[in-house]
Amino acid sequence: MITILSGGVGGARFAEGVVAAAGDEVVVIVNTADDEEFYGLHVSPDVDTVLYTLAGLGDWDRGWGINGDSFKCNEMLGRLGLENWFKIGDTDLAMSLYRTMMLRRGLRLTEIVEEARRALGVGARILPMSDDRVRTIVKTDAGPLPFQDYFVKHRCEPKVVDVVFEGIESARPSREVLEALRSADLIIIAPSNPVVSIGPILSLQGVRDLLKHAKATRLAVSPIIGGRTVKGPADKMLIAFGIEPTAYGVYSVYSEIIDIMVLDNTDSEIAVKIEGKGKRCLVTDILMRSREDAVRLARTVLEQAGRL
Repeated sequence: MITILSGGVGGARFAEGVVAAAGDEVVVIVNTADDEEFYGLHVSPDVDTVLYTLAGLGDWDRGWGINGDSFKCNEMLGRLGLENWFKIGDTDLAMSLYRTMMLRRGLRLTEIVEEARRALGVGARILPMSDDRVRTIVKTDAGPLPFQDYFVKHRCEPKVVDVVFEGIESARPSREVLEALRSADLIIIAPSNPVVSIGPILSLQGVRDLLKHAKATRLAVSPIIGGRTVKGPADKMLIAFGIEPTAYGVYSVYSEIIDIMVLDNTDSEIAVKIEGKGKRCLVTDILMRSREDAVRLARTVLEQAGRL
């Protein structure tokens, strides 16, 4: 079994490539610290991005939401005087309504996502990292901001000073997440933001230690190419933590819990430095411009890990 740690657009695209290359014996553990309440609804942006992508419904070019969706409800909310900077499409809205209704009925988030992925015909399993509430708060020079405010409303413009995960001390990984990590033959950290996408998953009690001692082959794909993030504020957040915003900086975050680091051809010189630390490197084209690129990258990674 292949278990992927994922968050954001890069994680969803890579997961699609892995499923296309390896079949449905894949579990995707998804960050939920970006979850927020909008318009009275529980919204799970990272979970829904993975769900829509694997269901063939996602908007590849935009990276979020449902392809061809309209935004009439969002527009009307604005006309009614509400802040509507967080856009939820009309079809996408159904998922947040469903999730909120089921949570109020007492179902776990894990159970809700399981029902949704079956209903949408997704073969691979999708697991929220936890059923407990965790919120990413970005501390900036403009004050503390919930992640979606920082990312969407303020377009990542305020300077990042720190990032904290509210509720992480009491949050626990679900039993399904722990089983997916313990039973995996291959664990892949997707090309997602190391701080706010993968960081919350690794911060859950016992997860990093479990990965550190896992018998599975462990691998990470860099989300940074040539010193620049492909999408999102990963570089700014690494800098805030005193970590160089390079593929080597990403490696330093994961060094204790991986066997193989996947770098872009642009960063081939970094491979020598990492291999000098006793780790294996795979240097290839990691930019996913299309679904075909995602499948190609996944096949290359799986072949390197001996899974194809």
